[in-house]
Amino acid sequence: MQKILVIDDEPSMRELLAIMLRKEGFEVLLADSRARAAAVLAAGPVPMVITDVKLPDGDGIEILRHVKAASPETIVIVMTAFGSTQTAVAALKLGAHDYLIKPFDIEELRIVVGNALEKQRLQEENLRLKAEFRTRHGLDRMVGVSPSMVALFELVRSVAPTGSTVLVTGESGTGKELVAKAIHALSPRRDASFVSVNCAALSESLLESELFGHMKGAFTDAHQTKKGLFEVAHRGTLFLDEVGETPMAMQVKLLRALQEKRIRRVGGTEEIEVDVRLIAATNRPLESLVQERRFREDLFYRLNVIPIHVPPLRSRQEDIPLLAEHFLSRFGREMGKAVAKISSEAMEKLTRYSWPGNVRELENVVERAVALETSNVVLPERLPQEMLSPSAAAVPPLTEGFSLDEHLRAVEADLVRRALEQGGGDRAAACRLLGISPRSLRYLLEKHRSSLSA
Repeated sequence: MQKILVIDDEPSMRELLAIMLRKEGFEVLLADSRARAAAVLAAGPVPMVITDVKLPDGDGIEILRHVKAASPETIVIVMTAFGSTQTAVAALKLGAHDYLIKPFDIEELRIVVGNALEKQRLQEENLRLKAEFRTRHGLDRMVGVSPSMVALFELVRSVAPTGSTVLVTGESGTGKELVAKAIHALSPRRDASFVSVNCAALSESLLESELFGHMKGAFTDAHQTKKGLFEVAHRGTLFLDEVGETPMAMQVKLLRALQEKRIRRVGGTEEIEVDVRLIAATNRPLESLVQERRFREDLFYRLNVIPIHVPPLRSRQEDIPLLAEHFLSRFGREMGKAVAKISSEAMEKLTRYSWPGNVRELENVVERAVALETSNVVLPERLPQEMLSPSAAAVPPLTEGFSLDEHLRAVEADLVRRALEQGGGDRAAACRLLGISPRSLRYLLEKHRSSLSA
């Protein structure tokens, strides 16, 4: 039997709620004060709390704070007197699932409790399925459940056992190197080295020495013979990041190494056989560079045997919560901080942001939030200022499956929420801010009830 703690100083209200909830099959715990409620909660976790706002020794808002700090997953429903909308809005901002205005209909309470439990069940089921999905795919640190990422995972698993050259494309920060590492980890070469080099970070001479190695005395600072990365990656994988930045003269030598599977160290005469699986990555369209005669066409076709495109984060918004939770868990462990959750309001800001820096930017934002957070829940205040402004809300990409109705509904709900917050919960003030009548506001509140209480 699932436990529900009911907190109210009126004996008749406690008894009424206890009878109704027990009929629904719940184990009901009762408390008539904040102190008694604290004692009940100290005895063990309670999945749901229904509390009155006004109590003889405090208020239900403090109970809400305490519960959410100790157990963020606990559902809290607050009861408040008629006309105390400001208190109800404050409770929702602090993490309450919903609120009920006294006097309320018992059937209304039954619906609110049922909806809350169903939402909790779906969240738990969603987390379980996501965990199973990640375990089944086992793709290193790659995280995602969007259709585009599921297709990418399947392509990686298909390509990994082969020895074919792969060209990974995508914007900066999307995780192209993670794709390369996943291919290596799932390949027969997994026990050999994975070696990476950023072609944009080195001059032509340094890149040649880095890739092919050099003999002692080949140039001024060559005090000893050095193996190149092709040799280091023998029987493993060599990852060339930003391959589009490779100088033209170096492209000729790279093409020869791929075709002949032999390299020659700088200053040397001996050819060395190398068995390397090459994976290249670029954030620039190589086809355009070929047309501009800045990238060799024959090298492009040698690299582009199996193309894999990593989609930008803005086109797979359903992956943002999962990625944010993944980074939250990681940085919490690394920093030794018990930050267990991202608040619903902060998560909404993350989901609606356009992420020009893609996954790398999200990773940095979560790291910053964990470092600054002093509670166990990441609040919106810990996010960068640009994510808190109304302009941070991103319109989803206009691809197949986009719903104008759903997007306009979300925008409408957000405007209602902001008007209530800006007006301090005063409906008349919210009406003035929105330029609508009280009747229209009541309609919108009912229409977006679930969104406003999420």
